[in-house]
Amino acid sequence: MTIKSSGRGGPIVLKLGGLAIDDPASNGPLWEAVARLARSAPGGLVVVHGGGILVDRHLAALGITSERRDGIRITPLEHVWEITSVLAGRVNVALVGALRVAGAKPVGVSLGSAGVANCRKSTKFTFDPGQVGEVSGGDGSALMALLRSGFLPVVSCIGIGDDGVPLNINADDAASGLALNLNADRLILLTDVAGIQDENGAVVPEISTEGVNDLITRGVITGGMIAKARAAIDAADRSGAPTVIASWKNPKIIADLARGLKAGTCVMPRRRPAFTEPSGATAAPART
Repeated sequence: MTIKSSGRGGPIVLKLGGLAIDDPASNGPLWEAVARLARSAPGGLVVVHGGGILVDRHLAALGITSERRDGIRITPLEHVWEITSVLAGRVNVALVGALRVAGAKPVGVSLGSAGVANCRKSTKFTFDPGQVGEVSGGDGSALMALLRSGFLPVVSCIGIGDDGVPLNINADDAASGLALNLNADRLILLTDVAGIQDENGAVVPEISTEGVNDLITRGVITGGMIAKARAAIDAADRSGAPTVIASWKNPKIIADLARGLKAGTCVMPRRRPAFTEPSGATAAPART
């Protein structure tokens, strides 16, 4: 079975995180598959990455204790520059290097670069998370210009607030915000599981956001998968784009997606948000 295009005309947004980017040099087949997806996607491909594991190691090496609350990293002002150095520096450059070796034409940017995304301090928590941000808009024209020139944007989830200070943004939130800004054809969240499973342990090829909530309520989705499933439905509903949750461990999955075949679980959004087309936006050139 094939994935039917959403008809939105924009690029595919691909989010990478966790162990997938822990050691880029050891994941050559993964980057080759991503490079093929970039070449085959009619509207191009945008990669968004996190890097929480590497941030943890860096802060620990500096003797800094990083606190988490309600699933997010509390980010005091004195921590945010260290986090920025890892995500927008070490991780971003390592991914650009791995994708270049794989034959892609990657360009490393951050959410705060050239209006890629407007960001602000998050207001959704009942406590002060520090320099934790959220995407609040953006015209997407800088990324569209890169796509039209045949490049593969690799975006770190570091935003910049109105005061010019970096903001640490959850990679899933960053990806869904960019998917909305770019009118993405679909959003792909690569994780460490093959997809959402039903009562029999089989991967569900397509599901609505209501269907995901039903599986959670009935105890079919449990444990750590609850957070992954909720991230997928939140991303789908926020961006308005079909959202695929799939495993990064098997590059064949990405190869299947590159050929338009179904892989993992496609979560369908409840609605399509209003969207203003990026300035000068046109489809990316055909990949060869």
